[in-house]
Amino acid sequence: MVDGIHTDNVTEWFLKNIPDVSPPISFELIAGGRSNLTYKVLDAEHHAFVLRRPPLGHVLESAHDMGREYKIISSLGPTDIPVAPALGLCKDKTVNDADFYVMRFVDGKVYTDSIDAVAIPENKRKELGLNVIDILVRLHRINPDDVGLGDLGRKENYAARQVRRWTKQWENSKTEEVPEMDETARLLKEKMPVQIGATIAHGDYRIGNFMVKDNKIAAVLDWELCTLGDPLADVGYLLNWWYTADEVELGKGDGAPTAVGGFPTREELIAHYQKATGRDLTQIDYYRALSYWRLAAISQGVYRRYLEGVMGDSSNVELSFFKDRLHRLAKAALELLK
Repeated sequence: MVDGIHTDNVTEWFLKNIPDVSPPISFELIAGGRSNLTYKVLDAEHHAFVLRRPPLGHVLESAHDMGREYKIISSLGPTDIPVAPALGLCKDKTVNDADFYVMRFVDGKVYTDSIDAVAIPENKRKELGLNVIDILVRLHRINPDDVGLGDLGRKENYAARQVRRWTKQWENSKTEEVPEMDETARLLKEKMPVQIGATIAHGDYRIGNFMVKDNKIAAVLDWELCTLGDPLADVGYLLNWWYTADEVELGKGDGAPTAVGGFPTREELIAHYQKATGRDLTQIDYYRALSYWRLAAISQGVYRRYLEGVMGDSSNVELSFFKDRLHRLAKAALELLK
C-alpha cells in the first residue's frame, strides 16, 4: 500500500481508461510534501506513467484543482510547448478519495541545485539556458483563447491583484514589524507599470521544474500555479531563481542549479527575451521585486503556521530559516525598487 493510492481501485480505473496497460501496476511516490503529490506508475510491460493528486489530509479543493491542471497540459499538448502527454482525468472520488490525473512519463533529469547541475557539461550550459528562455517566449506567444485557456483567469491588472492579495496575506500573518516589507508594498503600488497584454503565465517557471534530456527541456512540469496575466511576471520570477555563485546565500535552501556557472547571464536572458518578443523589459526589476516580496510573504505565512501548530510537528524544522529568509527576501525586493 502506497500512501495516497488505493491500489486496487486505481488499477481498475487504469485498465478501464488508459489504453494498453498490463497489470499488475506498481506505484511509487516521487514528489511529496504539501504541494500536489506525484507518483510514478509502472505496468507489467514497464510502460511508465505519472499520476498527480492533491496532498493528503484536508485541503482546499480550489488550491489543488486537478481538473484545472489537466486542462492546461491537455490544451498545451498540441502546441510547441513541451509537456507530458495528458492521458486521463478521474473526478470520481470513490476511486481514490480525491481527483487525480494521469500523464505519460517523460524520461529525463530534473536539476534541483548546483550539485545536480555539475553533471551538465560546462560547454552545454549556455545552450540549455537559452532553451529555457526560448520556451518561455513560445509560451507567451500563445493566444490563450486559441488553445481553450481564455477562461483560466483574469487577464488584466495582474500586478495590482498580486499586490492586494499579498499585502493582505502579510498583514494577517506577520509576527513582527518588518519595515522593508511595508516600504516595498508602498513602492510596488507607486511604481506599478502599465500591463501590456496578457498571456499564459506558468507561475513557477525555473530550472527545477523542467525535465531535461539531451540538454533540451523535454517537459515543463508543475502547472498548478499557472494563470493568465502579465508575461513579465514569469520573466522576473525566472531571473530571481537564476542565481550566480556569489548569490547562493540569498537562495539558501532553495536550490540554485545556475550557481554552478556556465549559464547565460541574467542580462543575456533579458536581451534574448526582449529581442524575440519585442517587449520592453526596462522595468523588469519591478517584477523581480514583486516576486521576492511575494515569496517573503509566503515564508512568513509558513513560519506563522508552524508557530501555531497548524503545520504539525515542528521539532525537526529550523524555524529560524523562514524568519531569516523573510528578511533576506524583503531586503532584496526593496533594493530592486530603489
